[in-house]
Amino acid sequence: MHLEHISIINFRNFKEFEYEACRRINCFAGKNGVGKTTILDAIHYLSFSKSFLNTSDKLNISHGEEMFLIQGNFERKNSKELIYCGLKAGQKKVFKRNGKNYDKISDHIGFIPVISLLPSDGNLVFSSGDLRRKFIDMVIAQFDNNYLNDLIHYNRALEHRNKLLKQDNIDIESIEIWDEVLASKSIEIHKARKNFIDGFLESFKNYFKIISKEKEEVSLVYESHISNEHPLNLLRKNFERDRILKHTTTGIHRDDFIFILNNHLLKNIGSQGQQKSYISALKFAQFDFIKSKTNLEPILLLDDVFDKLDAERVELIMKIVSQSDL
Repeated sequence: MHLEHISIINFRNFKEFEYEACRRINCFAGKNGVGKTTILDAIHYLSFSKSFLNTSDKLNISHGEEMFLIQGNFERKNSKELIYCGLKAGQKKVFKRNGKNYDKISDHIGFIPVISLLPSDGNLVFSSGDLRRKFIDMVIAQFDNNYLNDLIHYNRALEHRNKLLKQDNIDIESIEIWDEVLASKSIEIHKARKNFIDGFLESFKNYFKIISKEKEEVSLVYESHISNEHPLNLLRKNFERDRILKHTTTGIHRDDFIFILNNHLLKNIGSQGQQKSYISALKFAQFDFIKSKTNLEPILLLDDVFDKLDAERVELIMKIVSQSDL
């Protein structure tokens, strides 16, 4: 996978920007606020159809303008691909591949695999399980479209069930219908997450050993409500609690992935450098895993990656990036 050219119009602090990328490492240098991160975010947009900075698309339109446009030329498996993303204020976002609109933007996920290592990734350590779960979901979704579809159907069913739980007179029959959908999708999602962790862990540990020079041990533990009980039983057993609280309190939407350093929670004992090393190893292993599943080398976006790292770890990460296929 290679980004050949990107053009940006009215995207955040860029009124107009174009860049011809070289095939290997591309570096952007400059003072804070000049737009280095904006370039990376634009590339991310062409992969995921969303920003890694702003949750609302309209916030990415340059101040005083009415639209933004991002267009990228890629080389993918010896074919040329033109990806276009545009948004006009008050209108639906337009996302195209080679001039043709996608029926569903979710169909594009994984077509241009991208991995981002950002300063905000430190939130993965201290946040609720929701952020870690979303991170794992997006890793799997980039090589398994069935997983993404199962996730979309699960979330829709969960939304319907939660709406029913908020009603004064709950339709039990409808609740049971959505319970069946949730249980069915839960089994598939749980299986995919477990298989991913089982296959991912060795590469992740190896990268961390390189970065830490084998001074520390890490692990990544998958915790799920349905590991020891069928999801349908859980939903039925917790119905009264859900009715009182007016939302679904158990299920794979509450799963978590626990970051472990030297047999302790990373958030409790890890220094800033250890936390950054942990996240870096996660992302490098993600690169290898997606490449092995898709036979595509993802585009790796590194933003301020060396902050909070000592000189030794910086040197080791530089060697990983420059000497491998990353």
